[in-house]
Amino acid sequence: MAAAVGLAGGIGLFLIWWSFWPLPVRSSEPKPPGRLRRLIAQAGLERVSPAGLVLSSAGLGGFVALAFFVVTAAAPVALCFGIFAAGLPVGLVRWQAKRRSAVLRELWPDVVDHLRSAIRAGLSLPEALMQLGYKGPEPLRGVFLDFAADYRSGGSFSLALDRLKDRLGDPVADRIVEALRLTREVGGSDLGRLLGTLSEFLRESARTRSELEARQSWTVNAARLAVAAPWIVLLLMSTRPEAMAAYARPTGLAVLIVGLGVSALCYRLMLRIAALPEEERVLR
Repeated sequence: MAAAVGLAGGIGLFLIWWSFWPLPVRSSEPKPPGRLRRLIAQAGLERVSPAGLVLSSAGLGGFVALAFFVVTAAAPVALCFGIFAAGLPVGLVRWQAKRRSAVLRELWPDVVDHLRSAIRAGLSLPEALMQLGYKGPEPLRGVFLDFAADYRSGGSFSLALDRLKDRLGDPVADRIVEALRLTREVGGSDLGRLLGTLSEFLRESARTRSELEARQSWTVNAARLAVAAPWIVLLLMSTRPEAMAAYARPTGLAVLIVGLGVSALCYRLMLRIAALPEEERVLR
């Protein structure tokens, strides 16, 4: 009984001492999404999570490494190709994001023209956006149908716009959505002129970027082939047991490590030099 009373008194004194210290204030602002989540959103993959992407990369890398080790009996070579395979899912998602961005870049002028025509016809902003689910460009109809469902279920135009931006994950979409939100909140009669100017600007920007990407692709593809060539040769040599036995020794392991480091460094350097400036989402 004395021990219980002493414990209760000690807990009480601790709680009194703890009450003198202010609790940290938790920020109500949502945390910005991570790089993988932003990449998945830009690729338009709604059913893929960052954890699932990481697990699939690890699983594919482990499977390829194990398969190469069974075939070649050279752990260093198997590990190298396992690392390459582990980066394949992320590479595919990044390729899908770039491909979707290029497609959207060509579609946004048509979307803006549809909005301008609908607003001139007397439709409200929510109705103009909802009609894009039936009359807009085919690849974007599903997104605007989801917007219509969100708006009808909740009745909040601002919340539906936020969900629309999250689904699109595109800088141009952010600017269009924020312009519509601002017009909805403060009013104004220049929305048609604004959308017309924006449509012309988007078409000119898409035309210029397409020309730059066409000229850039020759250099990038040649650099990628130069980086991949030594590993293609190593893949062909994996059918020779004596070559794999040489790479299983410490000297061969050192050659593979140096080659892997040089390939990774040169590939990243090539991407950095040849990269075109990417638009950032500043209105999230």
